Amino acid sequence: MDMGRRVVIALGGNAIKQPDEWGTAEEQMRNVRTACRQIARIIRRGYEVVLTHGNGPQVGNLAIQQEQAKDLVPPQPLVVLGAMTQGQIGYLFQQALRNELADLKRPVVTVVTQVLVDSEDPDFRDPHKPVGPFYEEGEARVLMEERGWVMRRVRPDAKGWRRVVPSPRPLAIIEGEAVKRMVDDGMIVIASGGGGIPVIMRDGRLEGIDAVIDKDLAGEVLAEEVGADIFLILTDVDCVRLDYGKPSERPIRRMTLEEAKRYHSEGHFPPGSMGPKVEACIRFLEHGGERAVIASLEEGFEALEGEAGTQITRG
Repeated sequence: MDMGRRVVIALGGNAIKQPDEWGTAEEQMRNVRTACRQIARIIRRGYEVVLTHGNGPQVGNLAIQQEQAKDLVPPQPLVVLGAMTQGQIGYLFQQALRNELADLKRPVVTVVTQVLVDSEDPDFRDPHKPVGPFYEEGEARVLMEERGWVMRRVRPDAKGWRRVVPSPRPLAIIEGEAVKRMVDDGMIVIASGGGGIPVIMRDGRLEGIDAVIDKDLAGEVLAEEVGADIFLILTDVDCVRLDYGKPSERPIRRMTLEEAKRYHSEGHFPPGSMGPKVEACIRFLEHGGERAVIASLEEGFEALEGEAGTQITRG
């Protein structure tokens, strides 16, 4: 048990929207309340908590709304949609957590968070992250011409073309010091939602840029900046598995840092799913973190106590 320790919790999309749901406000609030019951157990145990989360379905829905209403109101850029979803999802978690912890009278705050990226990141030259709806080829070519979007048929069997955007590496949390001060003051903070709002530095000034940052990699940078002892990634699987999807698939409950690096280099963790999660855990431990954990949302409390999930340590 690590009571009194600081933990950054990175929540997967299943904490907000289940795959079989449409994504109504009522459905999302119900899911968030369920997640917050787990988080409240962790806080009551004495952990200092910083919360971060994904925003994939929400920002995708907003992108569709922008397109459908573009003749009525001006569509907003992707970077603004990221900010909008931080507020949207932050509100859900703020309310649910405050209700769960009403007797503790602990402030719960959401920080609209900018994340610094490098304007020379190679992903800006070769974007690969699909966002938003599918389009017919003709419409896609018009959008590429009019808006300068990069659009691709993501897979040969895909039902249309999609916009692809850069997914650069996060370098720093612009509001990191503010978040740390809030946690030091006893507040429960929700930050860097959806990987954060991507910004670059141009002539000494911050400037937003259309991109999508991996929320687990951004969560790791957040964990560094607030001085977290533990980095907990909660997702839709109970633990990390080797040889995933093969007959030889097997769960792994404990890994050292060196083992995690070896398995990662051997290609055990797919880049679109478990790969960034394990990479984020590796980076956290390499930068001085004590323990990283990957587990299911339902077992979050037990995983933090060392009784579930995959535990990754330096030695």
